[in-house]
Amino acid sequence: MNSRALLTAHGLPAGDLNDLPTSPKRFPDGAWYRVEIPSTEGPRCLAAALDEAARLDVPTHRYSQGTGVALLTEAELVEMAELGEREHVEVSLFARPNAAWGPSASARAPAGGALAAAAWGLDQVVAQLDEIQRAAALGFRSVLIADIGVLRLFSEMRDAGELPADMQAKISVMLPAANAAAARVLEELGANTINVPVDLTLAQLAAIRAAVDVPLDVYVESPDNLGGIVRLHEIAEIVRVASPVHVKFGLRNAPDLYPSGSHLESTAVALSVERVRRARVGLDLLRRADVPWTTSELGAPGLAVPTVAVQA
Repeated sequence: MNSRALLTAHGLPAGDLNDLPTSPKRFPDGAWYRVEIPSTEGPRCLAAALDEAARLDVPTHRYSQGTGVALLTEAELVEMAELGEREHVEVSLFARPNAAWGPSASARAPAGGALAAAAWGLDQVVAQLDEIQRAAALGFRSVLIADIGVLRLFSEMRDAGELPADMQAKISVMLPAANAAAARVLEELGANTINVPVDLTLAQLAAIRAAVDVPLDVYVESPDNLGGIVRLHEIAEIVRVASPVHVKFGLRNAPDLYPSGSHLESTAVALSVERVRRARVGLDLLRRADVPWTTSELGAPGLAVPTVAVQA
């Protein structure tokens, strides 16, 4: 059996889909796309971004955070969960620590970039699972995972009822799903949404979409430490071939804030507000493309909105 036949025998495309087929898949409410604002590093950032979204009439469905659960106080976590629940938006928190924040020399080596987000040893696996359980206990229903072993254990805990059944695993861009076969593995391990590398071509995105059913998270602008890609002009085609897709508005030419805190708060807030403005720019481009791609209402089915009231 040749290699391309092997792919098709496993239900995968025989190669990247250069004909760029329109995805037939949608979110549960029939929408093609949703909007994600990343790097929302605490309650002040979230509140400012929500205010800007209201001012600019931007439907922001998901806010994600990269510093991690452990570096937020319980009061800050509760405030973020309450804001998300009140505004009917998903709030997703990173499960850390990872290799780059520990003593690993490999993760800091010139060839070690792919190792930086891995859980370095079982103690870090335990720490990440503890963070996930802490987030769930405070009402969050979405966590970012960047380690394949943690993903497997998360899924088993959810299946066993040790985590809420509606808890979602959002795969970080740091756990690369750079091809359809890798994306399929992550979906089989329990991923609910997969953040793909920022520079995949439309043909590569189309192949991944054909292989998996879960939503994809696609940066239409990415921070410099992920390549600094600005592809807002492709937003209509990204939505068409990758639906259901979270179009994700990072920010080029911006400082790396991780780990964030009060010492960086004014900068973090300003960057959060600008990411929302970038989303307005992107949605205006999509509107001018005069295509029928639809988005979701806030609070739509499938959004991992915090459920603080349930926890009280």
